[in-house]
Amino acid sequence: MASTAKPAAKKSAPAKKAAGAKSQDAIAILRADHKKVSGLFEEYEKTNSGAKKFKLANEICTELTVHAEVEEEIFYPAVKAALKDKELVPEATVEHATLKDLIAQVKDKQPDGEMFDAKIKVMSEYVKHHVKEEQNEMFPKARNTKLDMMALGEQMLARKQQLLGAAP
Repeated sequence: MASTAKPAAKKSAPAKKAAGAKSQDAIAILRADHKKVSGLFEEYEKTNSGAKKFKLANEICTELTVHAEVEEEIFYPAVKAALKDKELVPEATVEHATLKDLIAQVKDKQPDGEMFDAKIKVMSEYVKHHVKEEQNEMFPKARNTKLDMMALGEQMLARKQQLLGAAP
C-alpha cells in the first residue's frame, strides 16, 4: 500500500500540551503491541480448547494486521525518510507480507489440528524474529533521529483506533 505520510514535525510546547496526557511515544506503542501479541501467542500455546484457540488466533490476527498497517502507513515511511534507509524498512515490509500470508491462512478458520497449530507456531517464531530486529536495530536508529516520536505516536494511536473500529 503506497503511503503519503511525511516525517512528523517537531511540536511547539503548547501543541504538545494540547495533545493530552494520554500521548505516547511511537516506539512505546509498538513495543506495547509486541508485548501484547507475545502474550497472546503464549496463551495460545497453553490452551487445548478449540474455542479458545479460535478466539486467540483471531485476536492475534487482528492485532498483527492493525500493527502492520500502522507501521506501514505511518512509522516506516517516517523512519525510512529520516534514516535514508534502504535495508531495514524494506526487509520489515517483506516480513509483514509473509505474516499477512499466514494470517490469511488462519483468520476466521477453525483450529483443525496440527497444521493449524503449526501455522500459529511459525507465525509466532516469525513475529519473534521480526520484533527482535525492530527492537534491536530499527528502534534505536529511529530514536537517534530528529523524528518527533510523540507526534508519530499520536498519529499511530488515531489510526489504530480507526482500524480497530472498522475491524469485524
